[in-house]
Amino acid sequence: MKAVICRNAALSVVDRPEPVPGKGQVVLGVLRCGICGSDLHARHHCDYMDELMTKSGFQSLMRSEDEVVFGHEFCGEVLEYGPGCARKVRTGSRVCALPIRRQPGGVDLIGLSKRSPGAYAERVVVEESMMLPVPNGLSAELAALTEPMAVAWHAIRRGEVAKGDVAVVIGCGPVGLAVICLLRTLGVKAIVASDFSPGRRALAQRCGADVVVDPGRESPYAGARKYGFIAGLPDALELAVKTKEQLGRLPLPWWKMWRLAERLGLLPKKPVVFECVGAPGVLQSILEGAPLFSRVVVVGVCMQSDRIEPVLAINKELDLRFVLGYTPLEFHDTLRMIAEGRVDCAPLITGVVGLAGVDNAFTALGDAERHAKIQVDPASAAVQPAPAAEARR
Repeated sequence: MKAVICRNAALSVVDRPEPVPGKGQVVLGVLRCGICGSDLHARHHCDYMDELMTKSGFQSLMRSEDEVVFGHEFCGEVLEYGPGCARKVRTGSRVCALPIRRQPGGVDLIGLSKRSPGAYAERVVVEESMMLPVPNGLSAELAALTEPMAVAWHAIRRGEVAKGDVAVVIGCGPVGLAVICLLRTLGVKAIVASDFSPGRRALAQRCGADVVVDPGRESPYAGARKYGFIAGLPDALELAVKTKEQLGRLPLPWWKMWRLAERLGLLPKKPVVFECVGAPGVLQSILEGAPLFSRVVVVGVCMQSDRIEPVLAINKELDLRFVLGYTPLEFHDTLRMIAEGRVDCAPLITGVVGLAGVDNAFTALGDAERHAKIQVDPASAAVQPAPAAEARR
């Protein structure tokens, strides 16, 4: 079968042996596979990523000299079952699967491991237990967005975002746009999106942002007071004194009223800030600019050492929450939300290529004005990113 391999940062289309499913595994014919920022990082920072994964408890997944087939955001059709499968899904059915696979010694990451080839290929092997049928006749291109959208849904849940909250999304690349789409589905009070790129700010509006900001001209936190947030430490001290004085005038004990106000979430209001850039200096800028008591959810993957001043987070009592991946339940729920039309993530897809166009697609994704998410269609002959209809053979 044809597949795209990465070796020593070079991408090339090669012939590989047909995959053979092991016990409890299934061969899928790949219909669509998204190109993820993790793939872009892995191409040039493979060894560093491997070192970090090893520190996190994984055995070595991939090195730059290995032949690795990327691709973990995919939708496919069931072609062949391995031994010991329950076969609950008919052959030919369209499915998504969590990109994890059993290997000797533990569970592997499909598309980010030399042992578990991904879906930049005509076919891919998945675990039957991780496979979910695509409901409601959902298209392959939208179904393939389940994985990145599940990452965003997990981030929102980790941020404990409620309907009445205000969210600030820093960075409107694919991750930030996915977060915006799901925040809009959740019905939050207001979504502020920030990006230097006019093209990505326009996409953020299409995805549901209420306010878009060019951080080169305006701070995304400029409207903090409008939403009732506390901008600085002097304001917090004033709030404490003022609240105590006002509650002290009531006929009930002031401390009981204070506890009631806290239970109702009235003291103080807390915005949620999503860091979706993953570049050095961004987290520090958030610590400097975010209102007091913000919950900061770090979704962007910074592949370099970074520097922050913790005292800023201490003075503002900021919560820092780092996120990775999603649970099987979040993956399932995200697929259902997309299939039921509750979330519109179609604006994320800005181009499609065939296997021969993957190298060009990696280059094209460096143009923030033109592209957000490019998908791979193994049946396409397109070598340059094109709209879905044009990319088909």
